[in-house]
Amino acid sequence: MDNAKHKLYIKTEHNKEYQQLVEQQALPDLEITKNPDEASILLASPPLIKDSLDQFANLDWVQSVYAGVDALIAASSSKEYTLTNVKGIFGQQISEYVLGYVISHQRHFALYAQQQAKREWQPHLYTSLNNQTLVVLGTGSIGAYLAEKAGALGLKTIGINRSGIPPRHSPFSEVFHIQEIEKAFNQADIIVNTLPSTEQTYHLLNQTTLAYAHNALLFNVGRGSVLDQSVLTAVLDAGHIAHAFLDVFEYEPLDKTSELWSHPSVTITPHIAALSFPTQVVEIFAENYLLWRDGFSLNNQVSFSKGY
Repeated sequence: MDNAKHKLYIKTEHNKEYQQLVEQQALPDLEITKNPDEASILLASPPLIKDSLDQFANLDWVQSVYAGVDALIAASSSKEYTLTNVKGIFGQQISEYVLGYVISHQRHFALYAQQQAKREWQPHLYTSLNNQTLVVLGTGSIGAYLAEKAGALGLKTIGINRSGIPPRHSPFSEVFHIQEIEKAFNQADIIVNTLPSTEQTYHLLNQTTLAYAHNALLFNVGRGSVLDQSVLTAVLDAGHIAHAFLDVFEYEPLDKTSELWSHPSVTITPHIAALSFPTQVVEIFAENYLLWRDGFSLNNQVSFSKGY
């Protein structure tokens, strides 16, 4: 890259905050523009720009403010650009979400809240997390972080990935190949999906695979398309899944007519298990910008063919 000013266009749900944070970084040779035609860099939320990429005639690089870039992978565009996402900042939040809900469920916290409202004193037996088995689909940064924190609470952790090979410095007790999903689910007390949306992961959690489980808790905090929502009621009623905690859906927001809203064994949250905090995103962007400006390879580059 030469020393000419590079133009950044920001398109997120929090433009003002992102602009202030980028300006505070005082990045060399970078200007923020309101004109799409001038921009060579986009800092953006994929759903907000997926239908307007053609407005950016000089686009070279898109820095997503999300980990998920499904909207851009699916967007039909002839433009060639480098796409990067954010990684390494969601493990803590996902772990808090999953472990928080698991503990609340196992210790009957919601039930005790109901009893308190009725001034009712009634203790209930509960299950400790110690020696329970957590199966995590995906052994990347989020899955590995969750396994580490879960292990500290005494859970046995099993990872599932495409290779069957544990990640470096693996926190998992065992790692199974995706083709061994039956063996893993047979042992599972808790199943957590952290996988991206790809052709290979589409409806991986379906009538057949979920039937391998026995009264397990199911969390979907990865991508909505990994779970076939149409079979969820059946596997819940059959006892394969005891309770489903769903933060992501194939189509968002979840249709108000969906039976999942009122199912007693389903907990729905509006895609909030892990948020992209602007301060963290801008730190990632700033590091990448300096690499991009100096002609180096960018961190967290997305493969359009793989989808992640």
